[in-house]
Amino acid sequence: MISDIPGGFGPIFRSSPYLELIGPIYNQQRESGLVIGLRAEEKHCNARNLVHGGVFSSLADVALGYNAAFSGAEPVPMVTASLTVDYAGAAKLGDWIEIHTDVQKVGKRMAFANCYFFVEGKRIAHASGVFNVMETPPGE
Repeated sequence: MISDIPGGFGPIFRSSPYLELIGPIYNQQRESGLVIGLRAEEKHCNARNLVHGGVFSSLADVALGYNAAFSGAEPVPMVTASLTVDYAGAAKLGDWIEIHTDVQKVGKRMAFANCYFFVEGKRIAHASGVFNVMETPPGE
């Protein structure tokens, strides 16, 4: 297992059985928001040792949703309505992937956000998400 994680990153503050499966996922709180990080392991890669697109989609959903939900004074429960990922490059086995998010708006009914994936300072993917704001938290 590859374990060299950049300074300032710690295990993600909120997890789930699915995130445990694809993780470990890391986070770092910055002035601009929550940055999500992942070290690409064999389990994240396809037969060419490139990170599978589904991993990018999962990380985008986490980065966008967490940043939107926790962007205000109080957490806002929401669920994904739409997620789009555009790939402009690739990450390979061993790469450190960082996801930086820009929350456009969190309204009463919907939230909108964009994020960018970086490897070694190069932008390799972009994702955008739309979220339905829930009146009550899911499962209650």
